[in-house]
Amino acid sequence: MPQMDGFQVLAIVRRKFPGLRVVVMTAATDEELRARAYALGIDLYLEKPKTGKEIVNFVDCIESMLEKEGSGGFRGMQSKTLIDIIQLECLTKNSAVLKIASPEGEGTIWIHQGDVIDATSGDRTGKEAFLDMLRRKTGSFEILPSVLPRPRTIFCSSESLLMESAQALDEADSLPPSQQDSHPLAPLARHQGVQFVLSVETAPPHSVSHTGVENSQLLANWITETATAFASLETSLHTGPLEHIEALGTHRHLAVLTRDHAHLGVGFTRSATLPDLRETIQLISKQWAS
Repeated sequence: MPQMDGFQVLAIVRRKFPGLRVVVMTAATDEELRARAYALGIDLYLEKPKTGKEIVNFVDCIESMLEKEGSGGFRGMQSKTLIDIIQLECLTKNSAVLKIASPEGEGTIWIHQGDVIDATSGDRTGKEAFLDMLRRKTGSFEILPSVLPRPRTIFCSSESLLMESAQALDEADSLPPSQQDSHPLAPLARHQGVQFVLSVETAPPHSVSHTGVENSQLLANWITETATAFASLETSLHTGPLEHIEALGTHRHLAVLTRDHAHLGVGFTRSATLPDLRETIQLISKQWAS
């Protein structure tokens, strides 16, 4: 294209039309280009189909994406579950590292020539970590090229692994809701783009509750200090009551809500746009108040 390349077009599209579904189809097979495209927040990255089967798979992917419009999913493929994403990687016999971030925490899946060979999630490894990540309904992901060899901890085929995991998920879904997710902050963490939620009481004993956070006390201290500092500005600037604070970073975006006896910190993926972040914060604020 004259004057700009495809990545510049993607950046403009994501900025001007954040709700537009974007699919990249290319003849390039460079994994770094693939990772860079997903980092810009596209919905789907596909190599140009060369055979009849690949054309059918391409059409199926597009139709599935359109049919599931607005149903949630992982940023970069909002209409896709994590199983869908892994199946696409395995179907094309890719070797890649899948980095996943969600309200429940971060995890990594290693795929070698179409087979899932290892997974980590917190202190879990192997099949246990893989299943833990498949339980997640929303989040963000990044596909990186597989460079260094990874020791294998999962030895069954990808088909067997996905079937086994799907059966385990079906059994978990059949449990009463009270046994599936009883964490009080879980409903707040289910909003699209949310990576974690943490609440801290401002009165002694300053109890902290969280989901999807590793260094909870460190984050709780930062939220308390930040909310206190901004509250002091209310008096000096006569701005009225503080509603929320927004912090935009390179790894994630963060919002802090305040009320009489507590602060609530909400972490968002870095691909979340500012309008979406503010809209979600309004919804979370109403839920938290109730």
